[in-house]
Amino acid sequence: MTPLLILVGAYLAGSLPVGLIVARVAKGIDIREHGSKNIGATNVTRVLGWKWGALCFVLDVLKGALPIALPKWLFALHDPNRVHWLVAAGLLAILGHMFPIWLGFRGGKGVATALGVVVMLANPISTAITFGAFVTCFAVTRIVSISSITAAVTFAVTQIFFLWPQRFHAETWSIASFSLAVPMLIIVKHRSNIGRLLRGEEPRFGSKPPQS
Repeated sequence: MTPLLILVGAYLAGSLPVGLIVARVAKGIDIREHGSKNIGATNVTRVLGWKWGALCFVLDVLKGALPIALPKWLFALHDPNRVHWLVAAGLLAILGHMFPIWLGFRGGKGVATALGVVVMLANPISTAITFGAFVTCFAVTRIVSISSITAAVTFAVTQIFFLWPQRFHAETWSIASFSLAVPMLIIVKHRSNIGRLLRGEEPRFGSKPPQS
């Protein structure tokens, strides 16, 4: 029962609509009716300012990190399935943010929550390179969506590289699968942004957000 409770708890933690709650507390508004109508930290920043956006970002990161950090002590270090349960918890936390039960399964893009999971589970060099890719792309473009997509692709490539030559070994198959599946999910969640990027309509950070 313990692993099942951890997985359910991870999904429910990821499902917490932090952006919605922050906007309610800060201004008494429904963030889904403003800006890009997304509950993520980027839209919160655009609508409410960087302080509230930063708070939302940190809390969204913690939604990914804590479901991994808290259960670690429940699994013995020699348990061969330990890493697989933790990866599953991380994946469910991300899915919870993307498809929250409280909001009719219509959530955010999952980037900040995925960052929290990645920090706890992934190769630290891969994590650093991925973060560097995001920062570099954002510095050049000032566009969060393309920076997030770039970071997702970078993470997949670097993780698979560092898992070589045992990418789908008995002990690594779950993190290898995670490293491919989560970037693909993030890219799919950005499909509307990709459409705007192709049309040259995606706003740069600090500009007026799209009303769609």
